[in-house]
Amino acid sequence: MQSNAILEPFLSINKKVAFLLLCLLAFLLLFVKISFIENETAAFEFLADQPGGGILQTINALKLLTIPVVYAWKFTVIGFVVWIGCFMFGYRVTYWQAWGVVIMAEFVFLIPELLKIGYYLFIETDPTYYSIRGFYPLSLMNFFDYETIDKRYAYPLRALNLFEPVYWWLLAEGIHFYARKSKKIAWFIVAGSYIFIFVIWLLFYMAVYK
Repeated sequence: MQSNAILEPFLSINKKVAFLLLCLLAFLLLFVKISFIENETAAFEFLADQPGGGILQTINALKLLTIPVVYAWKFTVIGFVVWIGCFMFGYRVTYWQAWGVVIMAEFVFLIPELLKIGYYLFIETDPTYYSIRGFYPLSLMNFFDYETIDKRYAYPLRALNLFEPVYWWLLAEGIHFYARKSKKIAWFIVAGSYIFIFVIWLLFYMAVYK
């Protein structure tokens, strides 16, 4: 019950407000990373000076402007997966509640972005563009060289990080909060829905990457 008491204020926040807050924080972090880290690398400055270099600026602008669209799509899909999992186990959790749980859990992924910004602003102050792309705090990618590894494994190795289990825990706690039933079953729901799809997605990505 203690973890529910901690999470209850976050789950009680209006879901639209939580969504807007998440988008705003993600926008600010991405803006700082692009403006003060990625754009300052020698590789980016060189490419920006070449013919067609404006495309890079356009891509960065699109990354910022499409944050709400990307989040809305992600939450819609994952919320549906979690809701189906609840339904299959007989949990009375509405789709809107599952959507809110996914939003609440997503805030944990702002932490590695904040750590990444702090690392490159105050510790590794002269990174390469590729080292920035390959770095993800507390992930398996840190044990490999991004520039030499087969790129089909880069994304999965970044995705396998210590923040992912925290995300699973938040999903399970959110389901438990709304269903008021066994936490063990809540974990079965997360494992049988989101974690299962997550693993399948990583395997599919590695299989089709070219």
